[in-house]
Amino acid sequence: MSDYALHSAYDNAAAVPQAPAFVARWAEASRALRAQRPTGLDIPYGEGERRRWDVFPAAAPHAPCFVFIHGGYWQRNSREGFACMAQAFLAQGWSAALPSHTLAPDASLTEIVAELRSALDVLQAEGARLGVTGPVVLSGWSAGGHLAALLADHPLVKLAAPISGIFDLAPIRQTRFDDALKLTEAEVAALSPLRLALSPKPHLIFAGARELPGLRRQSLEFRNHRAENAQDGYYEIAGRNHFDVLDDLMSSEGAIFGEIVRNFRALA
Repeated sequence: MSDYALHSAYDNAAAVPQAPAFVARWAEASRALRAQRPTGLDIPYGEGERRRWDVFPAAAPHAPCFVFIHGGYWQRNSREGFACMAQAFLAQGWSAALPSHTLAPDASLTEIVAELRSALDVLQAEGARLGVTGPVVLSGWSAGGHLAALLADHPLVKLAAPISGIFDLAPIRQTRFDDALKLTEAEVAALSPLRLALSPKPHLIFAGARELPGLRRQSLEFRNHRAENAQDGYYEIAGRNHFDVLDDLMSSEGAIFGEIVRNFRALA
């Protein structure tokens, strides 16, 4: 398969013409949420403008905490435009926290993973000061889904919920997305959840039924890779593409929100 053909197989924005409208809607909703909850914004977890958290504590510090990692093929976007992904959990009485990370090419994927691991370390060490001491559900979308699966072994995490994730990095090396990432063979081996030993933490793996075939296949292969973990779940959300699948996370009536809450309660 040529580089161009493989790029098209993973180019979600090109496959969904309405993608810019979704991103704009998320940004507007996120601005409103951040304006309503200004305490806890822009908390540093390291040096650099992008090594920051937005933390939204619940009334009860021991409430569960929904941590969401934004997507953008590790080279676009930031937490500010995705705060709305936490709105249903906040309404449920949970805490929420969203980190940004340095973007490629200013950081390698190895460095991005290390940054976000350090962010979770800071949340663990300073959670009491921030009003967040409950167990973490770690989620993320697209590239953020990859990062959520990869970081599920962190001690804070009780449940991982990757959405439309990338679980094998090898195909990405054959796309234009790798122009900024410059993935190495060693990174593909060390940072592809499909190639790693299983984390015992339960995973809920979500994908839209109208995703590009490569994305759906990656999610299903990751579920098959983890087949021995009976606590896992695999869900294709009917009628959803790579972007509107997040409607089922933002809404308290959404399938993704409902499955996360139901499965978390079952673990308690």
